[in-house]
Amino acid sequence: MPKLQHHEQIIKGREVVADDWTVLRLDEGETPESVAVPDGKIIVPLAVWEAQRATLAARPQLGLWFAPDEQAHSVKDELGKFAVIAVDFPKFSDGRGYSIAFNLRKRLGYTGELRAIGDVLRDQLFQMVRCGFDAYATRQDRSIHDALKGLTVFSETYQASVDQPLPLFRRHQRDVPPEHSDVGAGI
Repeated sequence: MPKLQHHEQIIKGREVVADDWTVLRLDEGETPESVAVPDGKIIVPLAVWEAQRATLAARPQLGLWFAPDEQAHSVKDELGKFAVIAVDFPKFSDGRGYSIAFNLRKRLGYTGELRAIGDVLRDQLFQMVRCGFDAYATRQDRSIHDALKGLTVFSETYQASVDQPLPLFRRHQRDVPPEHSDVGAGI
């Protein structure tokens, strides 16, 4: 029997909402080919999607999740089939999921819900939104309302990213003498 993980609440956008999705994780000894995917709103691992694509493609609401060592481009032509795509953070210190999210949004053009799952803490949320995440299933042993504050830790950013395509120096008018009119002048 696969492990099913369900959060009562998640952060979506910038508010706490009820979660109606369940994340399917394989138990030891289960294979992607043999695991039974239950009915309902289920987010399946990439390996299960690849093994059971013919059956799962007919489902009206299906989500997909990536492990940190998987590549999003492997399903680039099928992204529209998924109501939600999740990226797993097995450890707080594993940052590979940020790159997956960035690639899904900027390079592959995914516009649906992009959710962070796993060891997701308040300290990560501000950077996660910058990479394209818009939903967060935070650790259940921590306050989700406290984690929500992580989205507003900083009021301004210097770098360009998914959430702000222009760097700070491009967003603010500066009085720069003509002799210093190069791109970085006035910083």
